[in-house]
Amino acid sequence: MRIKWFGHSSFLITSEAGTRVLIDPYNKFLGYRMPVPIESDIVVVTHDHGDHNKIKAASGDYLLVNEPKEYSRGDVSISGFKTFHDKVNGKKRGPNIIFRIRMDGLTVCHCGDLGHLLTEEQAKDIGRSDIVIVPVGGRMTLDGAEAAQVARQLQATVAIPMHYRTKALGLLGKIVFAKADKFIQALGQRTTEVDTLDVGKEGLSRYAGVVTMQYE
Repeated sequence: MRIKWFGHSSFLITSEAGTRVLIDPYNKFLGYRMPVPIESDIVVVTHDHGDHNKIKAASGDYLLVNEPKEYSRGDVSISGFKTFHDKVNGKKRGPNIIFRIRMDGLTVCHCGDLGHLLTEEQAKDIGRSDIVIVPVGGRMTLDGAEAAQVARQLQATVAIPMHYRTKALGLLGKIVFAKADKFIQALGQRTTEVDTLDVGKEGLSRYAGVVTMQYE
């Protein structure tokens, strides 16, 4: 599979067979710009906030995935798990869905704007993930230390941070989001930086630890 990051929480994951899964599309956000439209076979929306749900950024006859249930198309299967955007059962920021994506013999877990640690039951239901994509910027989501704990709860081989401060963000973004440093430090594993992540089941161990991605 090939994983490309469009900044913020948006990713395009493409399977070996060419199935394209676009996650949390937006148009413009605090300095980030998406190269729209993006041809997609599946569009995943983790929660209904304007910086995550701009499905018009996608083109094609795509399957919309935006509920905590089971989906499948071609060589890709997806399961959604109900969580929250905060630590008070959604009373502040509403619901959030963690999506578990299975393709090419790998399990990828995109945590959306998760705002709390997983319960033992949630972690068991989601199960072990080869790759976990997790928000680390704090304030609106998990902070770095919490995100590292969620990566451990899901027994991730590879952890990819998202929803954090980068050089692309304007002043407001730099105020709102923390850097990924605390997450990297808390996880305490090696860090690999890539433009895009091309990985298969047999080569996963090559990237074990934290993988940071370039904004495209």
